[in-house]
Amino acid sequence: MTRIELARAIDHTLLRADAARVDMEALCDAAIEHGFASVAINPVWTAFCAQRLSGSHVGVDPTIGFPLGATTAHVKVEEAREAVANGATELDMVINIGALKSGYPEFVEQEIASVVQAAQKTPVKVIMEACCLTDAEKVAVCEMCMRAGAAFVKTSTGFGPGGATIEDVRLLRQTVGRKLGVKAAGGIRTYADACAMLEAGADRLGTSAGVQILAEAPA
Repeated sequence: MTRIELARAIDHTLLRADAARVDMEALCDAAIEHGFASVAINPVWTAFCAQRLSGSHVGVDPTIGFPLGATTAHVKVEEAREAVANGATELDMVINIGALKSGYPEFVEQEIASVVQAAQKTPVKVIMEACCLTDAEKVAVCEMCMRAGAAFVKTSTGFGPGGATIEDVRLLRQTVGRKLGVKAAGGIRTYADACAMLEAGADRLGTSAGVQILAEAPA
């Protein structure tokens, strides 16, 4: 994989609560300079980043129900609609983890489907927070995502007790085959980390260390 190809697999991420305008400007400018796939951001910055990135190939990827997934389905749907109206080109939504753990998979699947519908043709990446789930639950979420029309399954928020693992990426890829993309996120900070996740089956990487990762990559 060339450095250009690696950059196109990275969602350049800034989700800190204290991120200010100057930080978002730097995020967008770095994404253009290095050729990242998108900027992954809190939804309040969607319109700003869409304007800053206008005319570039870099996508705008706000989060939905982030980071706990514990907002109501109605709020997630409205968040998705507003994000798309403000210029989002992709969405990363967090499932209702508590509902899944409580034995309500039908609710979780319907929520995913509702966000996908609200997003219209904008691809939705579904974050399952794999560190909180059993392997059987991870497989079940993948199957829900395939039925609901999601574009990607994603391992982690990066805010939970654990991030992406090789084992989880392999399991997600094995489950979805080539029907969906797989995004690994959480704890990917080096070129070796990035290569390991891609080799395990990830199509996309969520990381705030994209610039450093590219600096470590062969030319």
